[in-house]
Amino acid sequence: MQVILKDKVDVVVVGAGGAGMAAAISTKLSGANVVLVEQLNEIKGNTIKSSAGMNASESKFQCKQGIIDSNECFFQETYKGGNQTNDKELLRYFVNHSADAIDWLDGLGITLSDLTKTGGMSVNRTHRPADGSAIGQYLVSGLLKKIKELNIPILFQSKAEKLLVKNSKIVGVQIEDNLKEKKKILADCVIVTTGGFGANKVLLQKYAPQLDGIITTNHPGTQGSGIQMIQAIGGAVRDLNQVQIHPTVHQEIGILVTEALRGEGALLVNKWGNRFVEELDRRDVVSDAILKLEEPYAYLIFNNKIRKRVLAVSFYEYKKMVYSKDSIEALAQYLKMTEINLKQSVKKWNDNNVSQSVRDESIESSMDGGPYFAIKIAPGIHHTMGGVKINIHAEVLNKNGESIKGLYAAGETVGGLHGQNRIGGNAIAETIVFGRTAGECAAHYVNMKITGQRRE
Repeated sequence: MQVILKDKVDVVVVGAGGAGMAAAISTKLSGANVVLVEQLNEIKGNTIKSSAGMNASESKFQCKQGIIDSNECFFQETYKGGNQTNDKELLRYFVNHSADAIDWLDGLGITLSDLTKTGGMSVNRTHRPADGSAIGQYLVSGLLKKIKELNIPILFQSKAEKLLVKNSKIVGVQIEDNLKEKKKILADCVIVTTGGFGANKVLLQKYAPQLDGIITTNHPGTQGSGIQMIQAIGGAVRDLNQVQIHPTVHQEIGILVTEALRGEGALLVNKWGNRFVEELDRRDVVSDAILKLEEPYAYLIFNNKIRKRVLAVSFYEYKKMVYSKDSIEALAQYLKMTEINLKQSVKKWNDNNVSQSVRDESIESSMDGGPYFAIKIAPGIHHTMGGVKINIHAEVLNKNGESIKGLYAAGETVGGLHGQNRIGGNAIAETIVFGRTAGECAAHYVNMKITGQRRE
């Protein structure tokens, strides 16, 4: 079998999404040579589709805006959100390094200075681009720009098939190229960042059969291949049956409507125009409330003031997902809702003395003037919380809890951080925190092999 690179590389990163690019950049900046392997012919994946933002506590941008937050608060809210089933060691590392990750991105020219919140969070800690736009395209473009600046090679249309192991250590990866030829890439380390399995119908049927028939927001390449590769060499997994459905997904085209819209004050109502759930409750709670409705769908209601705070709405309008009318009365008539119900729901929403919302004190924009907008939504498969087990160094663990030498993982390939429910904004944070960690630790592992001592 052909070895496709002239010399052995220090590190191979499998999967060129957000976690993979963060890992590759971190590896290179830590002094090791790295190559990215991507099965598609361009950068796609789930990161580019992300909309809400990136959670972090005690960040410089929170400080500048006078937002009081703490790592402990972030920890406790995420732990509660995961039904207290999260890996506490991973979670503690994650929150303690979240602000550093924001700073690291800022140093790369990726500035996330605008703040909002997502369900389950009590303060504005969801960081997004300064103009309030969706984070995905901005983040991916910034990471890819740095990849090019650092001359990190990307092997497109190269599907990783199996990990190469010798004497219980990783020595590379076998790939299949675009000509269906099998080739080897020899390396001291492999970092697996191929994502979850939210688009793999077979695995979803195996681990979450109750979700059969529900639309997915995942990119078609989200097949769980990295998880299966790691399992094949004895890597441990956890929580594969924990699959999250997101409450606000457009059912005709499978586009997720960002949680930031509710974070800025959008209202959720049923087909009769009645509010039925706390909009910023946990995703599993909101999804369950929608699915228990007489007809399992709902509408997001918001006005132009809120629309201006969430630039992603422009994209939804382009996709013809948004209904718009000058008044609440006209919108109710168009949606065939009971007019008085919708008017009363909006009136109560604007009256802090009446609203049941736990976020009254932090609503950024009320709905006290038109035009008004609506988006019809229902839940969709969004995130697989389960995956391979790692430690705080992003080292993959075997079934005995021991690290597999030379093997690292990050992003949705990993299980344990989120427990039974992921908080919005924590996926992007996970990709950057642990992608960066994986790259640094892989580079240090390479350095130790060469010099016999850890680089400080």
